[in-house]
Amino acid sequence: MRQFGTQGRVYPEKHYVVPRTEELADFINRVKNGKYIVLFAPRQTGKTTFFRWALENLSAAEPDYFPIHLDFEIYKNVEPRAFYEYLTEDIREEFETVFHKRGQTPSEALARFLENTTLTDHVAMMRFFRQLARVIPEQRVVIVIDEFDGIPPAVVTDFLYALRRIYLSEVAEGFRCPYSVGITGVKSVAQLDYARSVSPFNIQDEFSLPNFTLAQVQELLEQYTVEVGQAFAPAVMVTLHRQTGGQPFLVNRLAQILTEEMDIPKSETIGMAHFLTAHTQILRERNVNVRHLTTNVRRNPRFQRVLMKITSNDKGVEFNLYDDVVSELATYGVVKKGSDDMCEIANPIYLYCILQTFKPTINGLEEDYYPQDTGNGEKDYLTEAGGIDMEKLLDNFRDFIARVGFRILQVPDTPQEYVGQCLLFAYLDQFVRQVRGAMYLEVQTGRGRADLVIFHAGCKHIVETKLWQGEKSYQAGKQQLAAYLKSEGTAAGYYVVFDHRQSPELRVETEQIDGLTIRSYVIPVVQERPSALP
Repeated sequence: MRQFGTQGRVYPEKHYVVPRTEELADFINRVKNGKYIVLFAPRQTGKTTFFRWALENLSAAEPDYFPIHLDFEIYKNVEPRAFYEYLTEDIREEFETVFHKRGQTPSEALARFLENTTLTDHVAMMRFFRQLARVIPEQRVVIVIDEFDGIPPAVVTDFLYALRRIYLSEVAEGFRCPYSVGITGVKSVAQLDYARSVSPFNIQDEFSLPNFTLAQVQELLEQYTVEVGQAFAPAVMVTLHRQTGGQPFLVNRLAQILTEEMDIPKSETIGMAHFLTAHTQILRERNVNVRHLTTNVRRNPRFQRVLMKITSNDKGVEFNLYDDVVSELATYGVVKKGSDDMCEIANPIYLYCILQTFKPTINGLEEDYYPQDTGNGEKDYLTEAGGIDMEKLLDNFRDFIARVGFRILQVPDTPQEYVGQCLLFAYLDQFVRQVRGAMYLEVQTGRGRADLVIFHAGCKHIVETKLWQGEKSYQAGKQQLAAYLKSEGTAAGYYVVFDHRQSPELRVETEQIDGLTIRSYVIPVVQERPSALP
């Protein structure tokens, strides 16, 4: 039985796969047109698998194309001459591999040529390929270089100039060699170190490998159903895609948890209750994808403020790749370009992990979450039937903010303008864990608002948070929440707006909008420590 793959390459005979038929056809067409192609995308998006498939499909259908796959991952710290010596060996091994797969042997002239050649620098590399074109004039050599970021910094400029020179060269007979080149990595060519000069590789054809669409996620999961007989509820497929944004690793990891780790009887349909359990697991585990994410968002102290502004401020952040912070976050797959040309967090799972990353382990206010006069803690906010009394829980949060006053300004490592939202997230996250519920985030517009979705005792509770941006924005937020509640089939929702003005106005109001109940809070946030206090 096949499995959902989350480690390294995926193989159709071992794993359920998204065929990416259109993307493969697009790439192969570019190769046939002799393009030099670049694809730079975050790790674990399926780049290596995709390009190997492309080379295999091309070679099988068009035997006059000769594919060479190279990988620079381990060469980052080697000296330039050693790099070219290793490159020579890699090319020889690839020739052996391709001929072996084809059940052929290289000609005596080719074998002698490869044996007697050792590359020493970029000029020798250019001459090697020029001579190779004469030795195998009937073959179109296609090279794909994986993990190009691993190329030694001292080599990258001349290496790219050499490829550019080959690309622009005129060939009197036979085919240009290499006929087509594909470069993959995480950092873009513009971000690589080439002594601050103009890009030496300005002839590239950029190729995009998008995340899975909803239709592709459904196709992937249905492969499992056909093979095993166990179905996924339609709502699970939709929610899985929405929560992951189609990110390949996250899609496969959730499917892996659901089908391999939860021991759900194969006769039972995988439903939303199962999904919530799997979703909670992926939020709390430290898988390699989440480690990459959290490591990357900690790289620059400016990342936190930008990421919080994207999700908390209606004005958002322009998706401007000339800005170093935005460019880096996009490179790491943390943000993407929204339909309005503004930044969006790549998916709700990443947003949750980002908030957890920036949330202090101890904010110093935990003992004040609940009033001291009852001593019952979270139990005071459960109904007699055992469900969550959301109105009482959020009323208490409002009172908590008032109780602690200026002390919220002392919460460590939290930008002041976002401290209210960070505290609400920490408060609800702790409560939900204690009552053994589940909570995840939805980002409805990509910026300006984030919805906390809480599941407990068979009920779904939705809390939308925003910053005060004026009366018009405040009222519009209620309409947005009502539309979301209707789409989710939920009759009531909660709207929490944090007011950072110098003279804020506390508001609590319950309204009926389109037959739905919305309870709104405008919570003042202290701006400065009272001058009378030390």
